[in-house]
Amino acid sequence: MNIQKGRYRHYKGQDYQVIDTVIHSETEQILVLYRPLYGDAKLWVRPYEMFFETVDVAGEQVPRFALVEALEKE
Repeated sequence: MNIQKGRYRHYKGQDYQVIDTVIHSETEQILVLYRPLYGDAKLWVRPYEMFFETVDVAGEQVPRFALVEALEKE
């Protein structure tokens, strides 16, 4: 799966850098590799489907993470 690398905003307001997708070695599940752009900036992974799902905020469906600034293609 392709992913647009860049800066994403979580629906709660914090920004994150999406680095790439990775594959779980046992299940072959696609995961999104990202880091917060605040705090200690540790690397995190989240299932691709969960990263791009929508969540209910005050009765409105909004993306969990929304692209704010795309990184230029390498």
